[in-house]
Amino acid sequence: MSVKLLIMNGPNLNRIGKREPDIYGHETLEDVAENLTRIAEENHVTLDFFQSNTEGFLIDRIHEAADDGTEGIIFNPGAFTHYSIALRDAIASIEVGVIEVHISNIHKRESFRQKSVIAPVCIGQLTGFGTDGYTLALQAFLLRRKGD
Repeated sequence: MSVKLLIMNGPNLNRIGKREPDIYGHETLEDVAENLTRIAEENHVTLDFFQSNTEGFLIDRIHEAADDGTEGIIFNPGAFTHYSIALRDAIASIEVGVIEVHISNIHKRESFRQKSVIAPVCIGQLTGFGTDGYTLALQAFLLRRKGD
């Protein structure tokens, strides 16, 4: 039985690997997708990847996930983490569990980056593990599945 997960990324994450490598590393979003796909195939998980720099498109995709059989969302909302009540409300409006992921440790960054308005409506938050945070989130969903 296959599990369907959505990997979502918000603004500027299409630039990782190029953008501030001292903070975000050298891996690209494509590298992250390749790594996750390899793990997913070994565990009978179907992944859908979505990245947008536009808040409304992210909200629409969250709503779609509620109706298309998606069982979990791994979401790096980027800068929207800190102020998008609209994304927070979209997550709160669905039954699909969401794990918030951040490449850098937002709690060690500038003060405006230290608060997440998204976290309170998520299953959990992984921050500061680099791109491994995506893998850890995938593993968390797999562990939850085994617990069912």
